[in-house]
Amino acid sequence: METSTKEVKTTKPATPAASSSKKKRGKRTVTNGLLCIKATYNNTIVTVTDEAGNVLTSASAGSCGFRGSRKSTPYAAQVASEKALTAAAQTFNMKSVAAKVSGVGMGRESSLRGAVASGVEISSISDMTSLRFGGCRARKPPRN
Repeated sequence: METSTKEVKTTKPATPAASSSKKKRGKRTVTNGLLCIKATYNNTIVTVTDEAGNVLTSASAGSCGFRGSRKSTPYAAQVASEKALTAAAQTFNMKSVAAKVSGVGMGRESSLRGAVASGVEISSISDMTSLRFGGCRARKPPRN
C-alpha cells in the first residue's frame, strides 16, 4: 500500500489585533490663540483659532439659542463669546488670546467683556473692520 502525504501550505491571516489597533494621540494643548469676533447688524459670530488659524471652537448668538431680533443684542454676543472661550479653555487648556474684532454691530464691546468673564487673558485687541471706499462706479444715465 502506498500512502501519499500531501503537505498543505496554510497562510496565516493577519492578526485582527494588529490591524485594528490605532495609536492613541495625546491631548492637544494650545496655550495661545486668536479670538476672531465678527459683529454684524443681525448676529455675532465668535471663532477661537490657534496661532496658525486652524479653528478650535466657534459659537454665534444664533447657536446659543437666540432667535430673531434678540440675536443682535449685546447680551447675545456676550453669551456667545463666553461659550466659545470656555470650551476652548476646557478642551485645549487655552490661557491667553489675541482678539481681532471686525464689524459694526452692537456686540463688539460686550463680546470682549464676555471673553474677560470666561477667565482667558486677552493679550491684545485689534480692529479689523474694513473701511468704506465709495463703492463701484455708477451706471451712465440713460439717453432719451
